[in-house]
Amino acid sequence: MALLLREADVERLLTMQSTLELVERVHREYSTGQAIDVPRERTRLPKAALHILQGAVPSMGVFGYKAYTSSREGVRFLVYVFNAERGNLEAIVEANHLGMMRTGAAGGVAAKWLAREDAKVAGLFGAGWQAQGQLEALAAVRRLERVKVFSRTAEKLAKFCAKMHARLSLDVVPAASPEDAVKGSDIVVTITTSATPVFDGEWLAAGTHVNAAGSNSLLRQEIDETTVRRAQPVVVDSRPSALKEAGDLLPALEKGRLHLGGLTELGEVIAGTRPGRTSREQITLFESQGMAMQDLVIAAHLMRLAREQGAGSEVDLGR
Repeated sequence: MALLLREADVERLLTMQSTLELVERVHREYSTGQAIDVPRERTRLPKAALHILQGAVPSMGVFGYKAYTSSREGVRFLVYVFNAERGNLEAIVEANHLGMMRTGAAGGVAAKWLAREDAKVAGLFGAGWQAQGQLEALAAVRRLERVKVFSRTAEKLAKFCAKMHARLSLDVVPAASPEDAVKGSDIVVTITTSATPVFDGEWLAAGTHVNAAGSNSLLRQEIDETTVRRAQPVVVDSRPSALKEAGDLLPALEKGRLHLGGLTELGEVIAGTRPGRTSREQITLFESQGMAMQDLVIAAHLMRLAREQGAGSEVDLGR
């Protein structure tokens, strides 16, 4: 029997604190070869696309994959968790909320290790579903006092600021312009679908940390070459994924201004095998593509929690 967890189950069981801990743990394991991740593969048709990420988290006794489709109707996410010894299907998890939380947590873990400890002001580009997870994770790892949010849709922006102010008890306000969102911010986050850079890298002050989380395709580019050039270190979730689909980094890689070996993986910073921030003046950059192992470690945690609490439903599949 496999456990089926619906979105409502995930929303009830999953907290940001546990998600941050799980994502940090699996990146540390990946850096020492104790977790496996395979970069995303995509199958595209004229009206829809299928995206698959796969990997393994032996410490949790699981391997599996996340599959999601995208079309004009929206995006649908599912994580399939298999027992790493027997090979049987153990869980199917609806993963819209899970994905938002894990993407936000990856940014939160990066900020924990790369942003200055006294960071208080954040600039956020994007006011959609995924931006909620980014802001919640940031607020969990830094004592934020003010968040400036930029979006081109005024009504959406106003609703987002009001919602996140109420949820996090933070001063979350609309930014007057992209420049206003960046200048004076200790942390800058981009979580958009933009095909062109959303701000000028010259606006970044010394000591700023940047989380770029929206460009998981070569067709997207949220940050410019100036930001990449000024950043040290440039941190990615994994070098193979970055090389395959980091639209933000591709121009610099193609021109030889950035080299694959010069990219630092987040897990290496966590494990202490490569340096992260070493001075207050550094501009640091985390480029997030998303990894199956993040989804799997969270899904395995949810599966065990759900069985302890009697949540979810059993389905007769994959014995």
